[in-house]
Amino acid sequence: MIGQGILGICVFLGIAWILSENRSAVQKRDVLLGVGLQIGLAIIITQFSLIRGAFESLTRVVDVLKQATQVGTQFVFGYLGGGAVPFNIAPDSGATTFIFALQALPTIMVVSALSMLMFHWKVLPIIVRFFSRALQKSLRIGGALGVVAASKVFLGNIEAPLLVRPYLKNFSRCELFTVMTCGMATTAASVMALYTSILEGTIPNPIAHILTASIISIPAAITLSRVMIPHEGEMTTGGYVAPYKFSNWMDAISKGTSDGLTIFLHVMAMLIVVLALVSLLNAFLTFLPAIGGEPITLQRLLGYLMAPVTWLMGVPWAEATTAGKLLGTKTVLNEVVAFLDLSKLSRAELSSQSALIMTYALCGFANFSAIGIVIGGIGSMVPERREEIVTLGLKSVLAGTLATCMSGTIIGILSHLSGQLIK
Repeated sequence: MIGQGILGICVFLGIAWILSENRSAVQKRDVLLGVGLQIGLAIIITQFSLIRGAFESLTRVVDVLKQATQVGTQFVFGYLGGGAVPFNIAPDSGATTFIFALQALPTIMVVSALSMLMFHWKVLPIIVRFFSRALQKSLRIGGALGVVAASKVFLGNIEAPLLVRPYLKNFSRCELFTVMTCGMATTAASVMALYTSILEGTIPNPIAHILTASIISIPAAITLSRVMIPHEGEMTTGGYVAPYKFSNWMDAISKGTSDGLTIFLHVMAMLIVVLALVSLLNAFLTFLPAIGGEPITLQRLLGYLMAPVTWLMGVPWAEATTAGKLLGTKTVLNEVVAFLDLSKLSRAELSSQSALIMTYALCGFANFSAIGIVIGGIGSMVPERREEIVTLGLKSVLAGTLATCMSGTIIGILSHLSGQLIK
């Protein structure tokens, strides 16, 4: 397992080096610093009881958020939003009153509103500045890029670059690519509670792992970006720029709620469309000859394609195809669909260890639909570099995927060394 994982890390870095725009310019020191920081952060968060306990306590925070959100959904939607059911459900009927769109997704709006409130009260800016300075010192990156990378633990692909919008036009090609890759390799606070709801019962303390995944994937994203497009010239200096100006705390909540509603509708619409498209594609694939007595599906094809990648991450070969389906689904569709598929797997199909590894590998926005979001969002901030952003889109998806795969590999190794599943 350990040797398998070490091989995987080397292969992932090797892929980035092979695809590098200037292999001779890759700085070995930067690579070692980045990988070392990723491993160090993973050890500190998962192996030190004080830090681990703090992360595990986030589970209670999420539970409170879910309960608070349910108060609102019950008032607005009644039993459809989780309220008392006005009729009897026959036992063993398999029927349920749980409606994903009305009981799981609304948490996005609540978290989005709280995030804007934390910005207004200067809580998040302080945290972002602290992590930004730490990244600047440890990985030798510019101040503006450090702000974006640090904020990606909490913010989305578009919100994070807004913090340094005035500097984006001066970013080097490497720095611009790193901004895009950090977005692909991490998630955002607005959807973490959603992932937690999906993964309850699949892995222990899912919110702790989701937050850990975003944190440790940042050094990997920066490292892989600098391998694929080595930095040239001076680093872009500059710091945090307030992206929002609120008249008061209620204005901040209003803005956050509005942004959250947009994300809520986007996630809901994307789920409907992508699941429908997969169903249509699988219907067409039934015209092809069956393999092993089972019809060909998109999930099976992706499983075969991605199986070697998941094996390199430490997943046993007997489970690699199943894990590969998840990674392929996340890349072609999105991470929400992949997490839903993961939550439905039994331990006979995917062991607890493999489920933990795949949680980290899936915890990022690296998928094809995210390219359009990044091009539209960052491209509107620096329209003069939109064409360059378009050319970097697919590369950023690959780099982001490699970063999350490295995170999953490292967590798998640490879990194996500790002799028990990391909680």
